[in-house]
Amino acid sequence: MELLIPVAFGLEQTTKRQLHALGYEKAPAENGRVFLTGDWSDIARLNMFLRSGERVLIRLSRFSAVTFDELYEGFYSIPWEEWLTVDSQILMDGKSVQSTLAAIKAAGGVAKKAIIKRLADKLKTGRKTFAETGARTVVGFSIFKNEVTVTIDTSGDGLHKRGYRTLAYTAPLKETLAAGVIDDSFYNPDRDEEKPFADPFCGSGTFPIEAAMKALHIAAGKNRSFDFERWACAPQAAVKAAREEALDEEKRDRKPCIYGADINPEAISIAKYHAKRAGVDEYIRFEVADARKFQSPTPYGVLVSNPPYGERLSDTTAVQALMRELGKTFRSLPDWNAYILTALPELERYFGKRADKRKKLYNANLLCGLYSYYGKPPRR
Repeated sequence: MELLIPVAFGLEQTTKRQLHALGYEKAPAENGRVFLTGDWSDIARLNMFLRSGERVLIRLSRFSAVTFDELYEGFYSIPWEEWLTVDSQILMDGKSVQSTLAAIKAAGGVAKKAIIKRLADKLKTGRKTFAETGARTVVGFSIFKNEVTVTIDTSGDGLHKRGYRTLAYTAPLKETLAAGVIDDSFYNPDRDEEKPFADPFCGSGTFPIEAAMKALHIAAGKNRSFDFERWACAPQAAVKAAREEALDEEKRDRKPCIYGADINPEAISIAKYHAKRAGVDEYIRFEVADARKFQSPTPYGVLVSNPPYGERLSDTTAVQALMRELGKTFRSLPDWNAYILTALPELERYFGKRADKRKKLYNANLLCGLYSYYGKPPRR
């Protein structure tokens, strides 16, 4: 099958490295999607282990359409009876860019009519409508310059929904983005298990939890389910094998040094709860603390954080002052590496140092910068 993995802007190469580590060497990326081929066992493994991909889609067809009749015929030509059953719950998800068919709601209605008609004809039900009380299947169609790409979503809920974050907190960071930032950092617990990892603005705990999951080789999708598991066309053996592989890969005997702090006691309470749900609470030290006072006696650590942005004008001055203090704190740790994800313009000006590397990323549709600062490398 042809598989598509949507990826957030800026994380394409990060996701490709994750795929390479899973054994998928041929995975070209284009327009925020990574392409590869695979079978049901690959679909199960990708959903289970990918840390930064957003979903795993199966591409069913590509065709041109400038009229609703052409769209209907293109959808009708797809062998939906191989994927859906008479009681499948069919949800349509479409978008159109630079195309004649710009009315997405109307296009989705035409496409769904074609799917129902094909099922009725091939399964000989004689029905014009279906109850849709069965397994959910999200059918996606993307129309770009009148070229239609049709997919079905094997993941269901986005892969950032690991299952551990259930309590709301201010400005949550997507788990897939957090995992990507960590993978782009010098935090490599496989090479150096004792290297410290710290987030002094941890909020609800996403960075420390994702770091712990990486250190312990806990599969990102271990604690959740996926839509394809309930499809009649998907073999249950594939899902079972992926879950068994996930358990076999875990390294619970490790003792990573992971620290999370926040000045808000409510945030730390939520972070501890989420870490417990993720099964990593015993591997992370959380505490209520002021990020400006962060210190570490251990050299060569990694600081990864998503400080307050100061989105309201009244907060901007306070955030700028906070970043000045954070810059002083970082300079007191000359052998540490720091990775600051922020939407604050001109962070380097307030941090007091030019970043060694800058990268554009999006967090919840908000353009951010990932500023990487490298400390003194360890002597070999």
